This record gives sequence, structure tokens and C-alpha cells, in this order.
Amino acid sequence: MSRPAVLRSLQTIVPDTVLRQDEVRDVFGSQPDLGRLAQRIVSTSFNVSGIDTRHTVIDELSLTAVAENPVFFDRATGGLLSPSTKTRNEVYVREAFPLFVAAARRAVEADPDISASDITHVITVSCTGFFAPGPDYEIVRSLGLSDGVQRYHLGFMGCYAAMPALRAASQFCAADQDAVVLIVSVELCTLHLRSSEDPDTIVASSLFADGAAAGIVTARSLATARSLATAVPGLRLDGFHTAIAPQGESDMAWMIGDSGFEMILSTAVPQIIGETIIDALRPLYAREDGLIAAFDGGTIGESVEHWAIHPGGRSILDRVQERLHLSDAQLHPAREVLRENGNMSSATVLFVLKRILEQEGAQPGERVAAMAFGPGLTAESALFTVDRSGTRGA
Repeated sequence: MSRPAVLRSLQTIVPDTVLRQDEVRDVFGSQPDLGRLAQRIVSTSFNVSGIDTRHTVIDELSLTAVAENPVFFDRATGGLLSPSTKTRNEVYVREAFPLFVAAARRAVEADPDISASDITHVITVSCTGFFAPGPDYEIVRSLGLSDGVQRYHLGFMGCYAAMPALRAASQFCAADQDAVVLIVSVELCTLHLRSSEDPDTIVASSLFADGAAAGIVTARSLATARSLATAVPGLRLDGFHTAIAPQGESDMAWMIGDSGFEMILSTAVPQIIGETIIDALRPLYAREDGLIAAFDGGTIGESVEHWAIHPGGRSILDRVQERLHLSDAQLHPAREVLRENGNMSSATVLFVLKRILEQEGAQPGERVAAMAFGPGLTAESALFTVDRSGTRGA
């Protein structure tokens, strides 16, 4: 009987430059090309976002930075600039590379049972820039991995992409019990923020931020002591499900424009998620008799203790909580990640999972539900079990 794959050694990184939400609001709201209606939308969107701080790789966006030749923000005039897509992508290449490598290295170094020579697969995830040879190649070279490591890049899928990465890693481990899969997500969303009177663009500007996350997935029997004090915290990957709400296809999208990537994120998204989430999730819980009874009875929050919901925005979290009858404590990790870091696209759900493992009192054997939403409108969901057993033998 095959051993289950486990996600372990989750690590996260945010850039050093901190953006205070109230300061960013004032900058966006004071742009000279904004009409009075757009100014009100800016004020409302930023104020109700549930975000206190975000992080960015763009130092000049800090109100204390001084740039001789500003590209994104002219502090002297207070004006937001509009660099070309080429310029934004050049910054992505320069800034994303070290984050991919640093996050990957942290995940490997944090695992007492895994070394770089053990890695068999690398999956990189990003939707905020492009370059080739890509981040998967850079990780292999920088960490000294074998040239024969299998490499995959999931690009331009949006906020839900970490979930397919975890599912693919689980499948690799099912096919080869000795597989060790390194997953790394880096998103530099702030490269594509811009001033606009378009409500969708304003909402996106109030939410998105930069961040990186990495973890290791393996089904190997490892040597860590069984003591809960020394075992590496992890998540057994129990199952995944993908659903599409086609009525939301035009409400959430990610396009390439002449002045950066353009996010379509309409105010209808939370309502669509609320209307479709029950049908989207039911097939996942139907695989376990005990869970489907609780799900259909409206008590799934009593059977699944922890909820890693991608915080695409406060209103999305509110709608999910309402429809699934979840407690404030169950939404706490997602809301705290949103408050401290904003929406970091695909990396965000990994931040939430890490918080559940390390700060929310997760105990061995407890269940964790994960959900992320993205273009399509696509809903990715998964079920995990908290694993701190160390050795996982037959």
C-alpha cells in the first residue's frame, strides 16, 4: 500500500519594503487624473480591504525612499507613473530570481531529513512575470540540484495556482514513492499596480502585494524522531477538487496590457462564490462518508477544524464564512495573512497553511480544508490532515 504524500518545511518570505494601507490609499486617491467618483471608490476599497500592511520589491513606492530616476512613483510630485510591460517585466526578472532561490533554499535547509541531493522534482509557480531559462532552472543551478531533476513551471494561472502545484506533487509521489518535490511560488503583484478610474483596477490596487513561499512534498519514509517536539510539522495531502463557475468568467481575469498585466476583479466575485461554493465543494467531501454528512447538514466546520481560505479580499472571506457556517477562529488565519500581507496571489494560501501549522494550535490528526479562487472563475479545493509523526512507514 502506497504511503501518502506530505507537505512539510513550509517557508515564506516578504520583501523588505512595507506599504501602509492608509498611506497607499492617500497616494492613489490624490492622483490628478481621478474624478470625484473614482476618488470615493479608492477611499472605500482601501478602507474596507481588511489590510493594514503590504510588502513590495519596489523600494521607490515607500514614502521615505528617494529615487533619482523614478520608474513607478515620483515622490517629488506624488505621481504614480506608468512604465511599459517590458520595464515591469525587467524588474520582475531582477527581483523574482533571488526570491525563488531564497525561498527554495529555506525550505530545504529547514528540513532535517531532506538535502538538496534528495530533490527529484521542482515545481515553480508565478503569474506576475516571465523569463527563460525560468525560475525552475535558476533553482536547480543555484541550489546545486542534479541536472536530471524534473522541472515544471505553472505560469499565469492566478491566485489558485499553488493548489494544482500541490496536486501535481502528490501525483508525482504516488507514481514514485521516493520522489521529493520542491514547490516554490513567487508573486510580485505590485509591479502591475496603476492609477485608474476603472473600479476593477482600483479594487486590485487596494489588495495585491508581493510574497514568496516554498515547501517540500514527499511520501518517503523519513528518519525524524517520532517525538512531537522534534517532528517536522506537515500536512498529509488527502484529496483535491477543481470546479468552475462559468458565470464568473468575465468577472475574474488576468490579461497582458501595454502598461503591465491587467487584473479584472469585479465586485460580483464574492456573490458568485457565495452562490456556487456549495456545489463546488461537495464532490471533495463526498469522498468521505463522515464529512459529506456534515457538509450536507451545514456542520462541516465541526468536522474540519482548520480552514486555509485564500484571502482574495475581505468580502470573499465574509461570504465563505457565511455560506459554510465557519467560526471567527476558523477564519482567523486567513484574515491575519490578509491584514499583514495583502493578497500575494498564488503564494497566499501557503502563507495561511504555514500559519495554521505554526500559530493556530493545529494538532496531529486534525483536518485542514484549503480553498483558492482564480480566473475562470475557478475554485480549487483540497483536504489535508495535520501530520507530525516524523517517520511514515508502512
